[in-house]
Amino acid sequence: MRTVHVIGIGCGDPDHLTLQAVRALGGLDVVFVVDKGETTAELTELRHAICETHITKPYRTVAIPEQPRDRAAADYAGAVEDWYDARAAVFSAAIAGELGPDGNGGILVWGDPALFDSTLRVLDRVLAGGGVEFVRNVVPGLSSLQVLAARFGITFTGVGEPVHVTTGRRLAAGMPRDLDDVWVMLDGACAFADLPDEDLDIYWGAYVGMPDELLVAGDLQDCRGKILELRAAARRRKGWIMDSYLLRRRTENG
Repeated sequence: MRTVHVIGIGCGDPDHLTLQAVRALGGLDVVFVVDKGETTAELTELRHAICETHITKPYRTVAIPEQPRDRAAADYAGAVEDWYDARAAVFSAAIAGELGPDGNGGILVWGDPALFDSTLRVLDRVLAGGGVEFVRNVVPGLSSLQVLAARFGITFTGVGEPVHVTTGRRLAAGMPRDLDDVWVMLDGACAFADLPDEDLDIYWGAYVGMPDELLVAGDLQDCRGKILELRAAARRRKGWIMDSYLLRRRTENG
Protein backbone atom coordinates (compact mmCIF):
# COMPACT_ATOMS: atom_id res chain seq x y z
CA MET A 1 0.00 0.00 0.00
CA ARG A 2 1.23 3.48 -0.82
CA THR A 3 1.94 5.81 2.10
CA VAL A 4 1.76 9.58 1.88
CA HIS A 5 3.57 11.37 4.70
CA VAL A 6 2.43 14.93 5.44
CA ILE A 7 5.47 16.36 7.19
CA GLY A 8 5.49 19.60 9.14
CA ILE A 9 8.87 21.27 8.58
CA GLY A 10 8.61 24.34 10.78
CA CYS A 11 9.00 27.93 9.66
CA GLY A 12 12.27 28.12 7.80
CA ASP A 13 14.98 27.11 10.24
CA PRO A 14 16.22 23.61 9.33
CA ASP A 15 16.89 23.03 13.04
CA HIS A 16 13.12 23.13 13.64
CA LEU A 17 12.73 19.67 12.08
CA THR A 18 11.76 17.06 14.65
CA LEU A 19 13.48 13.69 14.82
CA GLN A 20 10.20 12.15 13.64
CA ALA A 21 10.26 14.40 10.58
CA VAL A 22 13.85 13.45 9.83
CA ARG A 23 12.97 9.74 10.03
CA ALA A 24 9.98 10.20 7.73
CA LEU A 25 12.05 12.15 5.22
CA GLY A 26 14.72 9.46 5.17
CA GLY A 27 12.27 6.86 3.91
CA LEU A 28 10.75 8.85 1.04
CA ASP A 29 10.81 7.62 -2.54
CA VAL A 30 8.95 10.62 -3.96
CA VAL A 31 8.64 14.19 -2.71
CA PHE A 32 5.59 16.10 -3.97
CA VAL A 33 6.11 19.86 -4.15
CA VAL A 34 3.31 22.28 -4.97
CA ASP A 35 4.64 24.69 -7.60
CA LYS A 36 3.40 28.20 -6.79
CA GLY A 37 5.66 29.96 -9.28
CA GLU A 38 8.63 32.26 -9.01
CA THR A 39 7.20 34.45 -6.26
CA THR A 40 7.65 31.77 -3.61
CA ALA A 41 10.64 30.02 -5.19
CA GLU A 42 12.57 30.66 -1.97
CA LEU A 43 10.22 28.35 -0.07
CA THR A 44 10.55 25.65 -2.72
CA GLU A 45 14.33 25.91 -2.60
CA LEU A 46 14.29 25.47 1.17
CA ARG A 47 12.23 22.30 0.80
CA HIS A 48 14.73 20.97 -1.72
CA ALA A 49 17.62 21.76 0.64
CA ILE A 50 15.91 19.90 3.49
CA CYS A 51 15.39 16.86 1.26
CA GLU A 52 18.97 16.86 0.03
CA THR A 53 20.18 16.92 3.62
CA HIS A 54 17.97 14.20 5.06
CA ILE A 55 17.15 11.84 2.18
CA THR A 56 20.27 9.81 1.56
CA LYS A 57 18.78 7.22 -0.82
CA PRO A 58 17.62 7.85 -4.40
CA TYR A 59 14.37 9.79 -4.59
CA ARG A 60 12.40 11.84 -7.08
CA THR A 61 10.78 15.25 -6.82
CA VAL A 62 7.40 15.68 -8.49
CA ALA A 63 5.92 19.15 -9.01
CA ILE A 64 2.18 19.58 -8.50
CA PRO A 65 0.85 22.72 -10.19
CA GLU A 66 -0.96 25.08 -7.87
CA GLN A 67 -4.58 25.71 -8.78
CA PRO A 68 -6.13 29.17 -9.14
CA ARG A 69 -8.16 30.47 -6.22
CA ASP A 70 -10.66 33.33 -6.15
CA ARG A 71 -9.65 35.19 -2.99
CA ALA A 72 -12.09 38.03 -3.68
CA ALA A 73 -15.18 35.85 -4.10
CA ALA A 74 -18.29 36.97 -2.25
CA ASP A 75 -18.84 33.36 -1.20
CA TYR A 76 -15.49 32.85 0.53
CA ALA A 77 -16.26 29.39 1.89
CA GLY A 78 -17.58 28.21 -1.46
CA ALA A 79 -14.50 29.49 -3.27
CA VAL A 80 -12.28 27.61 -0.83
CA GLU A 81 -14.25 24.40 -1.38
CA ASP A 82 -13.85 24.78 -5.15
CA TRP A 83 -10.12 25.31 -4.68
CA TYR A 84 -9.87 22.18 -2.52
CA ASP A 85 -11.63 20.15 -5.22
CA ALA A 86 -9.30 21.47 -7.93
CA ARG A 87 -6.25 20.69 -5.80
CA ALA A 88 -7.56 17.21 -5.03
CA ALA A 89 -7.78 16.41 -8.74
CA VAL A 90 -4.11 17.24 -9.42
CA PHE A 91 -2.93 15.62 -6.18
CA SER A 92 -4.79 12.44 -7.08
CA ALA A 93 -3.24 12.32 -10.55
CA ALA A 94 0.25 12.92 -9.16
CA ILE A 95 0.00 10.25 -6.46
CA ALA A 96 -1.53 7.66 -8.82
CA GLY A 97 0.92 8.36 -11.60
CA GLU A 98 4.16 8.94 -9.72
CA LEU A 99 4.05 6.85 -6.54
CA GLY A 100 4.40 3.07 -6.83
CA PRO A 101 1.92 0.72 -5.14
CA ASP A 102 4.25 0.25 -2.14
CA GLY A 103 6.01 3.59 -2.34
CA ASN A 104 6.52 6.28 0.29
CA GLY A 105 5.59 9.77 -0.81
CA GLY A 106 6.02 12.98 1.14
CA ILE A 107 4.47 16.43 1.18
CA LEU A 108 6.49 18.97 3.15
CA VAL A 109 4.16 21.45 4.88
CA TRP A 110 5.26 24.82 6.17
CA GLY A 111 4.69 25.04 9.93
CA ASP A 112 2.25 22.39 11.17
CA PRO A 113 -0.17 20.46 8.90
CA ALA A 114 -3.07 20.98 11.32
CA LEU A 115 -2.95 24.78 11.51
CA PHE A 116 -4.42 26.74 8.59
CA ASP A 117 -3.07 24.40 5.92
CA SER A 118 -5.21 22.73 3.27
CA THR A 119 -3.14 19.60 2.62
CA LEU A 120 -5.02 17.25 4.95
CA ARG A 121 -8.43 18.36 3.67
CA VAL A 122 -7.26 17.95 0.08
CA LEU A 123 -5.98 14.43 0.77
CA ASP A 124 -9.31 13.59 2.41
CA ARG A 125 -10.97 14.49 -0.89
CA VAL A 126 -8.46 12.39 -2.84
CA LEU A 127 -9.26 9.34 -0.69
CA ALA A 128 -12.99 9.98 -0.90
CA GLY A 129 -12.77 10.17 -4.68
CA GLY A 130 -11.54 6.58 -4.85
CA GLY A 131 -9.13 7.15 -7.71
CA VAL A 132 -6.07 6.12 -5.72
CA GLU A 133 -5.55 4.28 -2.43
CA PHE A 134 -2.93 5.17 0.15
CA VAL A 135 -2.30 5.36 3.87
CA ARG A 136 -1.81 8.83 5.29
CA ASN A 137 0.77 9.60 7.98
CA VAL A 138 0.90 13.04 9.59
CA VAL A 139 4.07 14.36 11.22
CA PRO A 140 3.53 17.51 13.33
CA GLY A 141 5.80 20.52 13.02
CA LEU A 142 6.56 23.79 14.78
CA SER A 143 4.09 26.52 13.87
CA SER A 144 4.98 30.19 13.51
CA LEU A 145 2.96 30.86 16.67
CA GLN A 146 5.16 28.57 18.75
CA VAL A 147 8.32 30.10 17.31
CA LEU A 148 6.96 33.61 17.83
CA ALA A 149 6.19 32.90 21.48
CA ALA A 150 9.72 31.58 21.95
CA ARG A 151 11.26 34.64 20.29
CA PHE A 152 9.52 36.99 22.72
CA GLY A 153 9.76 34.66 25.71
CA ILE A 154 6.02 34.73 26.33
CA THR A 155 3.37 32.12 27.12
CA PHE A 156 0.37 31.41 24.92
CA THR A 157 -2.12 32.35 27.64
CA GLY A 158 -2.62 33.92 31.02
CA VAL A 159 -3.26 31.71 34.04
CA GLY A 160 -6.27 29.49 33.37
CA GLU A 161 -7.18 31.43 30.23
CA PRO A 162 -8.15 29.94 26.84
CA VAL A 163 -6.09 29.84 23.66
CA HIS A 164 -7.81 31.66 20.79
CA VAL A 165 -6.33 31.41 17.28
CA THR A 166 -8.07 33.28 14.47
CA THR A 167 -7.55 34.92 11.10
CA GLY A 168 -7.26 38.52 9.99
CA ARG A 169 -10.59 38.14 8.21
CA ARG A 170 -12.24 37.34 11.56
CA LEU A 171 -10.30 39.98 13.49
CA ALA A 172 -11.63 42.66 11.13
CA ALA A 173 -14.87 42.51 13.16
CA GLY A 174 -12.95 43.68 16.24
CA MET A 175 -10.96 42.31 19.15
CA PRO A 176 -13.18 39.92 21.14
CA ARG A 177 -14.04 41.68 24.40
CA ASP A 178 -14.16 38.46 26.42
CA LEU A 179 -10.63 37.38 25.46
CA ASP A 180 -7.31 38.78 26.60
CA ASP A 181 -5.05 36.75 24.26
CA VAL A 182 -5.75 36.42 20.55
CA TRP A 183 -3.28 34.83 18.14
CA VAL A 184 -3.74 35.90 14.52
CA MET A 185 -2.61 34.34 11.23
CA LEU A 186 -3.43 35.00 7.57
CA ASP A 187 -3.90 38.75 8.02
CA GLY A 188 -3.10 39.97 4.54
CA ALA A 189 -5.24 43.09 5.03
CA CYS A 190 -3.50 44.06 8.32
CA ALA A 191 -6.70 44.10 10.38
CA PHE A 192 -4.69 44.92 13.52
CA ALA A 193 -3.99 48.42 12.17
CA ASP A 194 -7.69 49.36 12.29
CA LEU A 195 -8.37 48.25 15.86
CA PRO A 196 -9.26 51.20 18.09
CA ASP A 197 -8.40 49.43 21.36
CA GLU A 198 -6.06 51.40 23.62
CA ASP A 199 -5.26 48.52 25.98
CA LEU A 200 -3.60 46.03 23.61
CA ASP A 201 0.01 44.98 23.17
CA ILE A 202 1.12 43.31 19.96
CA TYR A 203 3.84 40.72 19.46
CA TRP A 204 4.39 40.55 15.70
CA GLY A 205 6.79 38.54 13.58
CA ALA A 206 7.39 37.89 9.90
CA TYR A 207 9.57 35.15 8.37
CA VAL A 208 10.11 33.79 11.89
CA GLY A 209 12.84 31.18 11.83
CA MET A 210 14.40 32.52 8.64
CA PRO A 211 17.55 34.66 8.33
CA ASP A 212 15.55 37.81 7.49
CA GLU A 213 13.17 37.43 10.45
CA LEU A 214 11.36 40.61 11.54
CA LEU A 215 10.09 41.18 15.10
CA VAL A 216 8.19 44.05 16.72
CA ALA A 217 6.52 44.18 20.14
CA GLY A 218 4.85 46.88 22.19
CA ASP A 219 1.71 48.95 22.50
CA LEU A 220 -0.46 48.33 19.43
CA GLN A 221 -1.16 51.99 18.76
CA ASP A 222 2.55 52.84 19.01
CA CYS A 223 3.74 49.90 16.90
CA ARG A 224 1.21 49.57 14.11
CA GLY A 225 2.79 52.21 11.86
CA LYS A 226 6.22 50.60 12.16
CA ILE A 227 4.79 47.15 11.45
CA LEU A 228 2.96 48.39 8.35
CA GLU A 229 6.15 50.00 7.02
CA LEU A 230 8.30 46.94 7.70
CA ARG A 231 5.71 44.63 6.22
CA ALA A 232 5.26 46.65 3.03
CA ALA A 233 9.02 46.99 2.49
CA ALA A 234 9.61 43.27 3.06
CA ARG A 235 6.85 42.29 0.67
CA ARG A 236 8.29 44.54 -2.03
CA ARG A 237 11.76 43.10 -1.49
CA LYS A 238 10.86 39.40 -1.38
CA GLY A 239 7.58 39.27 -3.29
CA TRP A 240 5.82 37.40 -0.47
CA ILE A 241 5.32 37.61 3.26
CA MET A 242 4.12 35.29 6.00
CA ASP A 243 3.52 36.87 9.38
CA SER A 244 1.57 36.20 12.55
CA TYR A 245 1.07 37.94 15.87
CA LEU A 246 -0.39 37.90 19.34
CA LEU A 247 -2.70 40.62 20.62
CA ARG A 248 -2.63 40.70 24.42
CA ARG A 249 -4.90 42.88 26.51
CA ARG A 250 -3.24 44.70 29.37
CA THR A 251 -5.06 43.91 32.62
CA GLU A 252 -4.87 45.18 36.19
CA ASN A 253 -2.86 42.07 37.05
CA GLY A 254 -0.36 42.72 34.26
